[in-house]
Amino acid sequence: MRLSYLPPLMVYCAYGVSTLTGIVGTFFIKDYLDLSAAFIAALGFWAVIPWALKMPIGHLVDLLWRYKAGLVYLGALLIAASLLIMIGLLGQPEAMKAVMPASAWFVLSTLLAPVGYVMQDAVADAMTVEAVPRLDERGQPLPAEDIRLMHTTMQMLGRVAIIGGSVLVSLANVVMFQGAAGLGEAEKVAIYLRIYEFALAIPLLSVSGVLLAGWLKRREARRLRALGRSEEEIARAVHEPEETTSPNWWVLGGSAVFVTLTLSLGLSDFEYSQEAIFLGSFAVIAFLMRRLLGELEPAARRTLLGTAIVIFVFRAMPLPGAGATWWMIDVLGFDQSFLSRLDLITSGLTLAGLFLFRRFMAERSIAYIVVFLTLATTLLSVPIIGMFHGLHEWTAAHTGGVVDARFIAIANTALESPLGQVSMVPMLAWIANSAPQHLKATFFAVMASFTNLALSASQLATEYLNRIYVVTREVKDAAGTVTTPADYSELGGLLLTIAVLTLLLPLAAIWLTRRAGLKSA
Repeated sequence: MRLSYLPPLMVYCAYGVSTLTGIVGTFFIKDYLDLSAAFIAALGFWAVIPWALKMPIGHLVDLLWRYKAGLVYLGALLIAASLLIMIGLLGQPEAMKAVMPASAWFVLSTLLAPVGYVMQDAVADAMTVEAVPRLDERGQPLPAEDIRLMHTTMQMLGRVAIIGGSVLVSLANVVMFQGAAGLGEAEKVAIYLRIYEFALAIPLLSVSGVLLAGWLKRREARRLRALGRSEEEIARAVHEPEETTSPNWWVLGGSAVFVTLTLSLGLSDFEYSQEAIFLGSFAVIAFLMRRLLGELEPAARRTLLGTAIVIFVFRAMPLPGAGATWWMIDVLGFDQSFLSRLDLITSGLTLAGLFLFRRFMAERSIAYIVVFLTLATTLLSVPIIGMFHGLHEWTAAHTGGVVDARFIAIANTALESPLGQVSMVPMLAWIANSAPQHLKATFFAVMASFTNLALSASQLATEYLNRIYVVTREVKDAAGTVTTPADYSELGGLLLTIAVLTLLLPLAAIWLTRRAGLKSA
């Protein structure tokens, strides 16, 4: 651990802390907004799309290396605006509804936040490269092997910072929601409001990281000046990248096409706008990847391409969607307090998993890791499917009520959590060490855009499956009349279909990349 690692870790940690409002958002949608599971999945698709904008933002960071902190400040403003909207909806709902419907405000808040986070994340990726020193205490160049090891450490610590942030907010949620099940509606809303107010610390944390980075640069400049280095040498060592970046008009032009396509289709009434945006985005990003792959040697090119395909398919697997959470709340009786404890277990054990699987990540190929994760994820989906069919009732009856639904959920979460971030660390470390020096942020951004596009595919597939297997929770109007009855009968088929797809598709992707002569990092 070095002090120079801290600024990007603070920005990453701010993203981890963003999960503070997750449980509140789940109950807010369920209790106050009449939105279907399919609509929420569609909204998730649009919320992921801004992450594909890491492409132009990352290249902009390379071009404006010395002034990249400005994007963190802009991102902080957007995040703060998103949080203030939710504070208004909870604290002054009638005043907000007088301007727009609550659902419209919620959609706006949901879309503003990821734009802010993606700006900050692109800068943080670049800061991880900057955080690894190139010179030793005497001002001499460090060995290449030492730099490679520091890059691997930096990327692992980046994941640790994100998950560490989620651990902190899980602890906060456990404390805030203690005894919430017995509170009245007004008291619960007061807790929700307080959590969103606490979340305003998120943009302050990321901005503080940038301010610390500036102070460290000034301190390093003073140190080099004391060693007798010229101002030109100091500027080159502290403020500028190792190689000057020229505008890549393919990246900028392709990104402009992507943004134009997304906005025009998103604002149109075209029925298949999501599908068109996904296919168009995929074509643009694949084209830009092809251009950037030309910067690598043939062996490295095959490795990066094979790795990207395997990670894409693995991350593109559909999820159950909001319906599964509603079922856990309504049928299994999971309240805010219990879901907070589950989040804490997930975050804590995911963090432990990064250290537990450190050698595993370093010594195994990504293909091997994905096979392991695919088999483990499929196996761990069995208890949830079993509980839909009454497994928890059978186990509770035979264990004196000990192994009930909550016991199974905690045990399953404890086993699954350490696997969360294992697939991404090797790829990020490989990019940090192998991408050309003058295009580090661009490579991070394009590869992140490609893998994040997989999350869009996941949300799209989730929406399709939620249209096939329709799951509804009970919705009441202002008078208390049930307008939509709860119906979880099709959830079992949804869970089983997802388990089969999650098992077969990643294994098929690995087999096909091997047949095509591609490798993985």
